[in-house]
Amino acid sequence: MRSSYREEDVILLLKDITGLVEPQPTQERERLIQSGKHYCEMLPLEYVPSETYMQVYQEALKNYAQPTAQAICRLGDLAVGRRGKNLVLVSLARAGIPIGILLKRYIRQKYGVEAAHYAISIIRGRGIDRNAMTYLLQHYEPQQLLFVDGWIGKGAILKELQRELAAYPGVSSELAVAADPANVTALCGTHEDILIPSSCLNCTVSGLVSRTFLREDIIGQKDFHGAVYYGELKNEDLSYEFIEAIEKNFQESVMPEQGAKEGTGLEEVKSLAEEYGIEDINLIKPGIGETTRVLLRRVPWKILVAEGTKTEPSLAHILRLAEEKGVPVEEHALSHYRACGIIKKLADA
Repeated sequence: MRSSYREEDVILLLKDITGLVEPQPTQERERLIQSGKHYCEMLPLEYVPSETYMQVYQEALKNYAQPTAQAICRLGDLAVGRRGKNLVLVSLARAGIPIGILLKRYIRQKYGVEAAHYAISIIRGRGIDRNAMTYLLQHYEPQQLLFVDGWIGKGAILKELQRELAAYPGVSSELAVAADPANVTALCGTHEDILIPSSCLNCTVSGLVSRTFLREDIIGQKDFHGAVYYGELKNEDLSYEFIEAIEKNFQESVMPEQGAKEGTGLEEVKSLAEEYGIEDINLIKPGIGETTRVLLRRVPWKILVAEGTKTEPSLAHILRLAEEKGVPVEEHALSHYRACGIIKKLADA
């Protein structure tokens, strides 16, 4: 699979399906998803950021490179401490890839170890890429594999990973993430809902690769899950600018984080669902990263932000996107999260 990343940073175990799938507009995809079509059988039109939004992104990168770097360093120390130096990083495409690259670079810098790094696909409701797992287990011992993602919203992908890896004896379903506001994994850089700047953009901060795709007319039984390479956006590619901005803030020693909040994010999401009369909790996307995705890829109903945070720089890109798309923003007493996106229930779905 092509990407704008160098092979020494990551090998993508994906099938290149560039030119084989016509991207669909957001409204049409949302209607189909809510009619029962799986999101992995379609690709979205990539959001082209406005000039103002890009200024907000650059501000976010400047302001949040250091907290993100601290989370990566803390995560790297935890990963090596728990799993040893002979680990193989397996990033979940796409949000996990930049975090996996940063983790690999930190482990090299601090521990002098060149960890192998791959990216594979896992899809909620469809499972992990079994052909990619077969490839990895032909080359490495099960206990070497460490799965990496960017952040955890409610924990749906972690649950999917736990279910799927039951079929692979010796492979740990522990998930390493930069941020886990849901409080469901111990292997995280922080339990705070921090702004990880890569969550603000799509492919242009993720190696020019689409989200992963699985449909049997294009992905054969022996194929890896698919993705598209957006080579036409190479002049807008900021993938390495992001990596380097975080990497230059790495520290040899990072203070351990104070204890996590009580309860889990999922409990908070269920409470929000009850409050707003939402039957399907998949329509509620908590956390800064997931809220951003709702605004970039779905049809939002409203955005909730934690009380007293509307002027925080970490939410500036969310407020900018909400303004551009005419989505109302409300303050709410959120405890685990700084923001939460609620997807519109389409009456004609």
